[in-house]
Amino acid sequence: MAAENSSSVTEFILAGLTDQPGLQVPLFFLFLSFYVVTVLGNLGLITLIGLNSHLHTPMYCFLFNLSSIDFCYSTTITPKMLMSFVSKKNIILHAGCMTQLFFFCFFVISESFVLSAMAYDRYAAICKPLLYTVTMSPQVCLLLLLGVYGMGFAGAMAHTGSIMSLTFCANNVVNHFMCDIFPLLELSCDSTNVNELVVFIVVAIDIGVPTVTIFISYALILSSVLRIRSTEGRSKAFSTCSSHIIAVSLFFGSGAFVYLKPPSLLSLDQGKVSSLFYTIVVPMLNPLIYSLRNKDVKVALRKTLGRKIFF
Repeated sequence: MAAENSSSVTEFILAGLTDQPGLQVPLFFLFLSFYVVTVLGNLGLITLIGLNSHLHTPMYCFLFNLSSIDFCYSTTITPKMLMSFVSKKNIILHAGCMTQLFFFCFFVISESFVLSAMAYDRYAAICKPLLYTVTMSPQVCLLLLLGVYGMGFAGAMAHTGSIMSLTFCANNVVNHFMCDIFPLLELSCDSTNVNELVVFIVVAIDIGVPTVTIFISYALILSSVLRIRSTEGRSKAFSTCSSHIIAVSLFFGSGAFVYLKPPSLLSLDQGKVSSLFYTIVVPMLNPLIYSLRNKDVKVALRKTLGRKIFF
């Protein structure tokens, strides 16, 4: 909706995932069930870590933050997406759209750096076990988390500031289920070459730095594990890292596919489907991956349930 003699849009319409009427209700219940699992899984993991003192270690501190981030950014996206399945026009104000974009970027970028901090923690635990308490002291963990959220804030400000500098004209239909960067760039009246460059640079940093950190950490872990003579020791080291490797592959693979390809090579419809993976599916799978493949979490769950049954 454009005001007269003005090129500024006051509200956007989110096109949603599909315009096929027959799919709206089934998709609504499908993604509602995904969201319920995401909320219960992540809040459950947060509660378990909070209630069990033996999980108050650096590894679980980062996992606590990962679950908090997953819960928050899923909540930033999913409820508004669900509205597109049940309303004729899913309207979002310009300010609301920019707010959603900011928090989406903040939480997604923070997640990428939390995953790299978790890889560094595994490196310290496996390669330098005798120095682990010094290497991953509470002060170091706090500094790492400040760096995680600092990078998230800086990246979100860069992306949101870049989009807010654009002028939007008559067309205000965002071809997406959320206010994402490339669909908003498509609507701009201005040239978006500089903005696309900003996106590429910021995303390259926010995916590149964590990816390099994770690769180096796991290369050092692998060389250390291969030097372990006992088969039991090797399998224990690999099982410690396997959950993290799965989570990293899912998150960075889908994110890189969407944002590191030029918009001309990736249609917006393809982008929507790929975005589903890291905005809806990954936050739902993370607590399942870390709980089902983690003995400490299983023990904590049994203890917590045992306490409730006892009382």
